[in-house]
Amino acid sequence: MTGIGCMALALYGCEGGLAPVREDAIKPAVVTQPTPHDTDDPAIWINPLDPSKSLIIGTDKDSDGGLYAYDLNGNIVNQVADLKRPNNVDIAYGLRYGDTLVDIAVVTERKANQIRIFRLPDLAPIDGGGIPVFDGEQERDPMGIALYTRKADSTIFAIVGRKSGPKDGYLWQYRLDASDGHLKAEVVRKFGTFSGQKEIEAIAVDNELGYVYFSDEGVGVKKYHANPDAGNGELALFATSDMKDDHEGIAIYKLSDSTGYILVSNQQANTFVVYAREGAGDNPHQHELIAEIPVSVVECDGADVTAVNLGSQFPKGVLVAMSNGMTFHYYDWQELQQWIDTNKL
Repeated sequence: MTGIGCMALALYGCEGGLAPVREDAIKPAVVTQPTPHDTDDPAIWINPLDPSKSLIIGTDKDSDGGLYAYDLNGNIVNQVADLKRPNNVDIAYGLRYGDTLVDIAVVTERKANQIRIFRLPDLAPIDGGGIPVFDGEQERDPMGIALYTRKADSTIFAIVGRKSGPKDGYLWQYRLDASDGHLKAEVVRKFGTFSGQKEIEAIAVDNELGYVYFSDEGVGVKKYHANPDAGNGELALFATSDMKDDHEGIAIYKLSDSTGYILVSNQQANTFVVYAREGAGDNPHQHELIAEIPVSVVECDGADVTAVNLGSQFPKGVLVAMSNGMTFHYYDWQELQQWIDTNKL
C-alpha cells in the first residue's frame, strides 16, 4: 500500500506504478476527510433512531494509528488515537454488556496482538485495554476481522485472521461474552484452509444465511459456515480467475433475507467484481461472476455496503471503499445497481 503517496481527492490514480483508474469509472458521491497515515478498512453503523445519522467507522493503519468515525458527508466526527497499527474493523449490534445491550466496533490491533472493542456510537472502550488473540502461536499479527451474530441465541463471535498462518486453521473464532460487565473472548474453533500464497485479510459474514467468506489473496474467495457448530468443511471456492491481482475487501449487499450480491475488491484493477449472494440455480454455493464495476478508488483494501435507506443522499444504501490517499469513498448504490443492470456478463 502507498496511501501517503496520493492526495485525498486524486480520483484518477497517482504516480509510482499504481493501477490506473478507468475512464468510465463511477465517481464517489463523497470522499472523506483524510487521515494522517493510511486508511485500511471501513464498517457501516446504522443508527436505529435515524439512519441518516449513521456512521462510517474506519481504521487508519500505522504504529501510531487510530479508529475514526465519519458522518455521511465524510466529516470526521470522532476518533480513537494511539492504536498500534489497527487493521480491520467490523460492527455488531446488541452485545449483552452487564444489564444493557450495546452496539460494538471491534478492531484488530496488529502490533499489540489483540483486538479492541469500542461501544457505538461514542467509541468508548469497553475491553479493559484489549483482548489478546492467537495466544501461543508463533505467527500472530491479527489483521482481518468479521463479527457473526448467531440468530438462534444472539451470541456474537469474532472471526479473526492474521498476517500469516498455517495451511489449516488460519482463522480463529472467538465467542464474545460481557454478560457480567467484563468482556471475555473464548476460542471456539480454528478453521479455514490457506494456499500459502500472500495472506488472508478480508473477511465478511452473512448473518442471515450463516456464512463467512474470506479472501485467500492469491487464489480466490472461500466460503464456510459461520456457526462454529455447523462444521468446518469448505463450502465454496470462487473468484479464482476473475481478478487482476489480490482479492481484497468483501462486502455483501442484501436485496432480501436471502438474495443480493457479494462484492469483492479487485485491487489492482480498481474494480469490484460482483457475484450472486444466493448462488446459481439449486446450488447456493455456486457463485458465478455477474458483473464488474469500475470505481474511482485506488488500490482498495477494505469495503462495506448496506442496502438500508440512509436518507435522500443514499436511499438505496451505500458502498464504502478504502482508497489510497488516506480516504474512504462513498458510492450511491443506485449508480452501482444501474451499472450491474446494464453491464451483466
